[in-house]
Amino acid sequence: MLNNLTNFLFLTILMMGSIISISSNSWLGAWMGLEINLLSFIPLLTNLKNLTTTESSLKYFIVQALASTTLLFVVLMLCFNKNFSYEYNNYLNIILNSALLMKMGAAPFHSWFPEVMEGLSWTMSFILMTWQKIAPMLLISYCLFYEFIFFTIILCILIGSIGGFNQTNLRTLMAYSSINHLGWMLSSLFISLSYWTIYFLFYTLLSLSIIYMFNQFNIFYFSQIFSSMNNNPIMKFSMFCNFLSLGGLPPFTGFLPKWIIIQNLSSTYMGLVTIMVVLTLITLFFYIRLTYSAFMINSTQILWNNLWSNNITNLMILMNFLSMFGLIIITMIYIIL
Repeated sequence: MLNNLTNFLFLTILMMGSIISISSNSWLGAWMGLEINLLSFIPLLTNLKNLTTTESSLKYFIVQALASTTLLFVVLMLCFNKNFSYEYNNYLNIILNSALLMKMGAAPFHSWFPEVMEGLSWTMSFILMTWQKIAPMLLISYCLFYEFIFFTIILCILIGSIGGFNQTNLRTLMAYSSINHLGWMLSSLFISLSYWTIYFLFYTLLSLSIIYMFNQFNIFYFSQIFSSMNNNPIMKFSMFCNFLSLGGLPPFTGFLPKWIIIQNLSSTYMGLVTIMVVLTLITLFFYIRLTYSAFMINSTQILWNNLWSNNITNLMILMNFLSMFGLIIITMIYIIL
């Protein structure tokens, strides 16, 4: 994608739009940054040779335009808010939170997110799952309405867990996994912004490691994993370990950010933490079920003679290693220091 100068230009403007939105000192400036980000992301999504990609870009534009309109409406209402009562401010705050939640694809405004992801390339899917959530998430931390976000967290983790059942499309599965992780990211805002940063960086690393593998092997459906990975058991093992790490199974790296959130939230929001952990176990259930079927049922033979193929790069090996053993490495560093 970066070989094309036009795409590189739009990607730079996309990042600048997010930075403008985050660093703005007014809601109108934040809205302008989000609009710059949106209008630069649409050309990156659109591919005239692929109708499904064009359809996904149109869906994304309609939803984001609706969220931007709602956000601008609330911003204008807040400008004339001096004579309004405190109760009315709460309603405006809920609408403001809802617009930002719709921007990032969090429940209950999530229905567009899996449909858009289904038609995108892996590179655009990764940008949509990670970078496009930074600006709305940081903006929502400025106007956090705890009662409403408390309900949203439970709904995100519930829908993200149940929605992943019986999915054959890997992009749809990654979309529901992203919705599940959004619930954990929103809960980290209850502690502080630094904990959200830690969780987001770990989530980006895990998503990058698994999406890079999917992109290298051109895999979009589970059946392709079962058929193309039988001749390479090491890559098959790494891929499904990445799935388990993304689900948060100890002792993989994905458990570390969840462990940090659980440890810091349990003193004040014990009920919320219990619900989050129980609902996340549903995600782990179907990840483990897929892993079991991949290794036990669909493995007809193991060819240990062809362990390393030409498609495996040093970057892929490094990301897989960090995804599987990051918790152990960080624990050893902590003990030594």
